[in-house]
Amino acid sequence: MKSEELLLDLPASYATILAGLKDQIREARLKAGLAVNRELVLLYWRIGRLILEQQSLEGWGSKVIDRLSLDLMREFPEMKGFSPRNLKYMRRFAEAYPDEPIVQEVLAQITWYHNITILDKVKDPVARDFYIRATIQHGWSRNVLAHQIECGLYERQGRALVNFDRTLPASQSESALLCGNRPEDL
Repeated sequence: MKSEELLLDLPASYATILAGLKDQIREARLKAGLAVNRELVLLYWRIGRLILEQQSLEGWGSKVIDRLSLDLMREFPEMKGFSPRNLKYMRRFAEAYPDEPIVQEVLAQITWYHNITILDKVKDPVARDFYIRATIQHGWSRNVLAHQIECGLYERQGRALVNFDRTLPASQSESALLCGNRPEDL
């Protein structure tokens, strides 16, 4: 049977039903991805916390972290993220955010790479919190987040009086407000 023939005999409601199913599938895929991300960020925090504890209790150094990396990569070859460098990021992450509830409730809403970008580029805890919450609110990609940090959004926030929200379309006014762009640059 040709695909053209299949289309001729469809009920009138078919297109609406198909569109609804596509939306449900996209939403389920997004939720699944967010759940995986949440668990991964929490796992990385727990690994980092364990490394911190062992460094304090037993004096673990970089040689032990290198060995841990090797053993984890051997056991889980299909998983990425167990390089010595990433294990050290996990340690820094757990050190910067010692409370598990903040990790579960807030930090797990953004990707590991967003968290690392903030950890690397922002030293002030209040500024970190600002960028984390702004990333969640605006759905920034990692590149947009890095750009916002580099252009000093936190430091500039609230300084300038502008009328972008009244004079530009919503998508452009938000971009202009976030990084101080001129309307003609958008």
